[in-house]
Amino acid sequence: MTLVLPIADLRSSPTASLFEGRRHADAVEVSCFVVAMPPGRGPRLHKHPYPEVFVVQEGEATFTAGSEESLVTGGHIVVVPAETPHRFVNSGDDLLRMVTIHQNGELVQRDLD
Repeated sequence: MTLVLPIADLRSSPTASLFEGRRHADAVEVSCFVVAMPPGRGPRLHKHPYPEVFVVQEGEATFTAGSEESLVTGGHIVVVPAETPHRFVNSGDDLLRMVTIHQNGELVQRDLD
């Protein structure tokens, strides 16, 4: 049977909803955040043991990955390699909307600051 989950039911913080395949679906080996981030906000510096893919839908974000910094707008995809310290901040004036894809059935994250 097809599983349909309301994003609102997966709310993990005021700015994001988290789907974890192992927890929410039987043996699905992918997880994702659906993000709606207000201006000036973003997560702490962190890393994952797998790559992370960001699908930036609307808004503007400044990504820091390792020693690189990139300004990214809606309509772009960002790929951060495994074990790379990274973060982003909504550097625009509007809400940042994006989906982050984790190549793992559960979120594995190590905060660095």
